[in-house]
Amino acid sequence: MNIEVIATKRDVRGKGASRRLRHAGRVPGVVYGGEAPAAAIEINHKDLYYGLKQEAFHASILTLNLDGKKEPVLLRDVQVHPFKPLVLHVDFQRVATDHKIHVKVPLHFVNGDIAPGVKLTGGTVSHIMTDVDLACLPKDLPEFIEVDLANLEAGHSIHLSELKLPAGVETVAKGAENLAVATILAPRGGPVEGATEGGEPAA
Repeated sequence: MNIEVIATKRDVRGKGASRRLRHAGRVPGVVYGGEAPAAAIEINHKDLYYGLKQEAFHASILTLNLDGKKEPVLLRDVQVHPFKPLVLHVDFQRVATDHKIHVKVPLHFVNGDIAPGVKLTGGTVSHIMTDVDLACLPKDLPEFIEVDLANLEAGHSIHLSELKLPAGVETVAKGAENLAVATILAPRGGPVEGATEGGEPAA
């Protein structure tokens, strides 16, 4: 998915200038990194606000169109109002195609409803992690990582080392920890009485 962010350079800075921008429906921001100096930018609030609602916006290489010049960037920080639907500031980082990047990518859990720990024992799937830190070249960055729970039994977990990652992609964990990603919690008191292989109560 190619997501383009239209921006213009921002010459005036400071709290007062940023406040005036927001009143005019614009969001102040900055783009930094790479060999070019950091640049103050502004973006249409409505476009940015609805862009941020897309999962891919947070975990994809974006195309920043700054006054007609396009460059690949990553979203690095967003400041939002504590209770108003208002984006206050946004940071982007330039991406070099030949340098590895570290990005948090969402996890998509599938087949939890047919996992043995759910169908046979009435257990409950617990998502311990909702995203994962990855390291890879920009061209290899996936939009999400799928976690297949089809064979997971109650009391067992899937760990980082068991995730199926695309070629050229690796997880970045603290130290050498093989953290759990998801587990199936056994029901209190043991398996649900009358559960069958089909997942329906016995007659």
